[in-house]
Amino acid sequence: MVASSTKAMTPAWLHCPFHSVKMSPPVFRTILRLAALFSLPLSALAAEVSVAVAANFTAPMHKIAQAFEAETGHTAVLAFGSTGTLYAQIRNGAPFQILLAADDQTPLKIEKEGLGLAGSRFTYAIGKLVLWSKQPGLVDDKGEVLRSGAFQRIALANPKLAPYGAAALETMSKMGVLQALQPKIVQGENIAQTYQFVATENAQLGFIALSQVYLDGKIAQGSVWMVPAKLHAPIQQDAILLKKGSDNPAAAALMQFLRGQRAQALIRAHGYGL
Repeated sequence: MVASSTKAMTPAWLHCPFHSVKMSPPVFRTILRLAALFSLPLSALAAEVSVAVAANFTAPMHKIAQAFEAETGHTAVLAFGSTGTLYAQIRNGAPFQILLAADDQTPLKIEKEGLGLAGSRFTYAIGKLVLWSKQPGLVDDKGEVLRSGAFQRIALANPKLAPYGAAALETMSKMGVLQALQPKIVQGENIAQTYQFVATENAQLGFIALSQVYLDGKIAQGSVWMVPAKLHAPIQQDAILLKKGSDNPAAAALMQFLRGQRAQALIRAHGYGL
């Protein structure tokens, strides 16, 4: 990693009195170029990395990107969307260099298809599904509101594109309420849009990521049911270095940074497991 705060240093040998040394003009010009290179601050060597990020990870990734830039000098350019949509964009040639997916299957598929660097995959977070309403008291702590059906609309992310949406469908199916609730379901393109449906009360409640309503160790507002992990497959969120980032030092640095203590503390602070 490159530290942006490192002071420029000039090698001692460059301070020798040139007038006492006989050298040809080409050699002298080479030495001057080397002197210019070594006099550059290390921040001048900073690079940029393009990152495709699952929408549920929006809040923590903004903070991680800030910390990453402060520590390394590199810049992370972020694009958010559903994992399915990001995957389609990568297959169609989008210039992403890292994918932070909301599942573990998409990065595996990308690796098998030769679009990602073999051996670079790792789990950066374990997602947590919640049923949330902006209205205090509407959602109980056992999710029984789903059985009562005392609401007009329930939102979830498109299960074909978003792993959190697939987990929501699985949860309702295991509870035996999916068929009854089917007419009330509205789908967001991704988990961010799903949150907006509930936040604006176009849907009275919805399945979203805990990180979207988790602030300073508690639920920011409204009422929530923490969906038990046994009701759906684990939401294991994996990262992979894409082939387009294999030669980018900023991409390698970010993959390393995500495994570090500073990033992991931010991930936990937003309600994710590790």
